[in-house]
Amino acid sequence: MTSTTEQNTVKKTETPERIHDALVEVTSLLRRQRLVEGLAREQLEEEGLTEQQSSLLKSATIEQGLNNLHNYLNRLHSADIAYILEALPIDERLYLWDLVHSDQDGEILVEVSDAVRESLISTMDTEELVAATESLPTDEIAALAPDLPQEVIDDLFQGLPMEEREELRTAMSFDEDMVGALMDFEDIQIRGDVSLETVFRYLRRFDALPTQTDQLFVVDREEALLGVLPIHVLLVNDENKRVGDVMQPPPIILRQHENARDAANAFERYDLVSAPVVDTNGKLVGRVTVDEILDFIKERAEEEVLAQAGLREEEDVFAPVWKSFQNRWAWLAVNLMTAFVASRVIGLFEHTIVQLVALAALMPIVAGIGGNSGNQTITMIVRSMALGQISSANARQLLRKELSVNLINGVVWGSVMGLIAYLLYQDAALGVVMMIAMALTLLLAALMGVLIPLIMARLGRDPALGSSVLITAVTDSGGFFIFLGLATLFLI
Repeated sequence: MTSTTEQNTVKKTETPERIHDALVEVTSLLRRQRLVEGLAREQLEEEGLTEQQSSLLKSATIEQGLNNLHNYLNRLHSADIAYILEALPIDERLYLWDLVHSDQDGEILVEVSDAVRESLISTMDTEELVAATESLPTDEIAALAPDLPQEVIDDLFQGLPMEEREELRTAMSFDEDMVGALMDFEDIQIRGDVSLETVFRYLRRFDALPTQTDQLFVVDREEALLGVLPIHVLLVNDENKRVGDVMQPPPIILRQHENARDAANAFERYDLVSAPVVDTNGKLVGRVTVDEILDFIKERAEEEVLAQAGLREEEDVFAPVWKSFQNRWAWLAVNLMTAFVASRVIGLFEHTIVQLVALAALMPIVAGIGGNSGNQTITMIVRSMALGQISSANARQLLRKELSVNLINGVVWGSVMGLIAYLLYQDAALGVVMMIAMALTLLLAALMGVLIPLIMARLGRDPALGSSVLITAVTDSGGFFIFLGLATLFLI
């Protein structure tokens, strides 16, 4: 998530290559420091120095290394520190976390992944968490709220001014897939009956404009949204003109309870930097900016990749073994059951395979191409559903189109493999069976590639959840059954 604090605007941000270099440098400094501490500890124990002597020697030994680490970290942006923390094993991560300047704690907690955030928060007491988060904007506090202990939330509410307290309560009331969860409250509101000169004087009262300020929002006395005044329009017009004469209708108006995916699509479609958010009465309540949209898109893309692989949640790569096991076992169990079903399908045709051994060499090809084709279809469907392009009105047309595409692919590549099978085994009937089996398997892959995500969505589940596992299971079992069944009917 993009930082909004003034402190981080002066921090050095890194390119991807230099972020990696920063990780290498910090890792080197960190491990060198821990090695020095270990050697110092051993030396103190061997020489039997007094506690005061030990303290002085230890301090002198490690102070320079700690200063080097502190100085290097203080030059980095919070997002870069978050990246480094995510890339370190847990013991090194927690050691480094203790060295981070406390002023950066809140911003780093916002930037790190949910799984890593959990490990960092677990080492902090209530006072540290309150100090780290109380200076954050209310929308960022709301993003952290699900991971914070209740006593921290209570202390934050008590310490915030009334206006910010209400903003935080509002931000926390939305589900994470709603526009309200992406909204911030740093919008600049102006009236339509004032002059542009008045607007200039008003803006000069700010120490700095909120990030991503590309337009001002024009409201009436009840704060209902009337239009927007883009900054570039403000700059090129006569100062004596009224705001109402030069304001423009906003390209898009978002509502608090709209789906955040719809907002993301609107930002992409209209190339927006910011967009106003209104309540059910048309009152301006905040804005959504492109940095929040980018964060949302990135998080959802990562979630879909994990879901397709059957992972229940984002995982810290250095998480304890038991926690990783809990995250992965469920879909592996499903995969095991489907693999067992596929093996029993093959078992039904043992007699056929014994009589024609070539089937054992060819049947993985049928199942494999079916799985690949099914994954292509299901990926396209899940993406289209995320973009809102699929509805009950066009689902049948889409199904016909996917069946047609896979039928053509099945006939073309089935013919190729049928010819290869004929050349290898000098059996024309085997080549024909191979062609028909591949065509039917690809039709099955197209059918299930469309139906699986649609059924998951109808049941209120994430269409991407375990989709690759399910489609592979269906195409494996179905492909084996089709190929071996046809072979039994026509070859044996």
